[in-house]
Amino acid sequence: MAESDWDTVTVLRKKGPTAAQAKSKQAILAAQRRGEDVETSKKWAAGQNKQHSITKNTAKLDRETEELHHDRVTLEVGKVIQQGRQSKGLTQKDLATKINEKPQVIADYESGRAIPNNQVLGKIERAIDVRSRSAYVLRAQ
Repeated sequence: MAESDWDTVTVLRKKGPTAAQAKSKQAILAAQRRGEDVETSKKWAAGQNKQHSITKNTAKLDRETEELHHDRVTLEVGKVIQQGRQSKGLTQKDLATKINEKPQVIADYESGRAIPNNQVLGKIERAIDVRSRSAYVLRAQ
């Protein structure tokens, strides 16, 4: 019973291949011969700094001449809002507070920099009580 030592452990199998060996062409072919499932995938531009390369599509986009931009409110709309606001004796900040918008929104609409939003235009119409032709100018956007 002297040979039955419970503290010693004997391992009877080999170590598996390291990561570099498992990725080699020889290791892949050997695994395929043994009938094991092997999945390989080629990474595009792996190990190269090709993230900034110019492709054919980039050159095509550069030749594109169409400028894409949002429509803005016209200066005529801005003048109508400004005149209506001043006739009520309101500042831009007062009008903005009244319609629950930021003062910068009113400034943008009056200067023609704003992208038209029918909800905001509707609130401005009601707040400054714009009627008839002026309302048509505001809604024409």
